[in-house]
Amino acid sequence: MHKPIRFSAHALTVMRERGLDAGWVETVVLDPLWTAPDPRDPAVERRFGVVPERGGRIMRVACVEDEFEIRIISAFLDRGAIKPA
Repeated sequence: MHKPIRFSAHALTVMRERGLDAGWVETVVLDPLWTAPDPRDPAVERRFGVVPERGGRIMRVACVEDEFEIRIISAFLDRGAIKPA
């Protein structure tokens, strides 16, 4: 069982504007291909994953995870994402 996922108002807005399904975001958050710290905020983690429904593009999800929940800050299809070696 995983922690509850909560979407910030900003995340919901940008997901709607970008046509991103909440299920895609949750999949990336719960089973990322790779993660990276946010360079501007050490509390934020970037999680990356493939979205088959969008032609295999990479989605970046910014989130904050604590002992109680995972809070989604933002999500977008990241054209410049390169998986670290």
